[in-house]
Amino acid sequence: MNIKYLFFHNINPVFFSIGSIKIYWYGVMYVISFLFTLYISKCIAYRTKILKKKEIDSLFNIGFIGLLIGGRLGHVIFYDNDYFYKNYWSILKIWEGGMSFHGALIGIIISLFYFSKKYNKKFFAITDFIAPLAPYGIANGRIGNFINGELWGKVTNHTPFAVLFPQSHNADLIFIKSHPIFQNIMNKWHSLPRHPSQLYEFFFEGIILLLILNLLKKIKTPYGFISSCFLIFYGIFRIIMEYFRDPDYIIYFNSLEITAGQMLSLPMIILGFCILIKIFCLKNKK
Repeated sequence: MNIKYLFFHNINPVFFSIGSIKIYWYGVMYVISFLFTLYISKCIAYRTKILKKKEIDSLFNIGFIGLLIGGRLGHVIFYDNDYFYKNYWSILKIWEGGMSFHGALIGIIISLFYFSKKYNKKFFAITDFIAPLAPYGIANGRIGNFINGELWGKVTNHTPFAVLFPQSHNADLIFIKSHPIFQNIMNKWHSLPRHPSQLYEFFFEGIILLLILNLLKKIKTPYGFISSCFLIFYGIFRIIMEYFRDPDYIIYFNSLEITAGQMLSLPMIILGFCILIKIFCLKNKK
């Protein structure tokens, strides 16, 4: 195995600390995403007159609350309910990381539905406005995951840009029991080379998805089209990226293995196509 090409993950995940309280880069990236998308949305709204300034502030405040609650509860329910059942106060420690995208998505959808009712707006007009902005937050979140050294990829000896994550040491020890061929690398570096899946997701779920949605936004389409494309393309990208990511949780269907991320992304794709079918059925009736 040619280990001279390995990159080392030596990034301090703590942005700064106050006494015993540590603020991690992961949380900082969420704040940066929120402020940046708020600024961009105000620029777009000012140009297109979609929403008033006060409405945008309210939209992002409501959406941010939905994101935090949904993301945290999604992580607890979908991925780590045993730990949080025994350490329930840890649910409040969002700054330590542990957010679920799918939970955050559900939280945001509920928030946008509430906003659309409160301000008498079309729901899909609001979701189409937000969807092209979402990849900014997703991309920043994945950078935060990488800096934190969490959600690393699968072990690989064929990738020249594999990364050694010190935090994966315990997982590496378990992996070596069934793959002793990696023992020499483990003895030398105390970690195994892994796919930097956070950066893969940053590229596809962030950059590529951002380009796709903003290109589609330039085309005149019915309300709901951009939202459906977001659900479909993110779901597809996430399912593919899960093949490179060390799974948090695996679901078995006979001999078929499906990760929790793939299982949660399937409904997104189905819902996206259902919205598309509804849009074009309504269009054909007119």
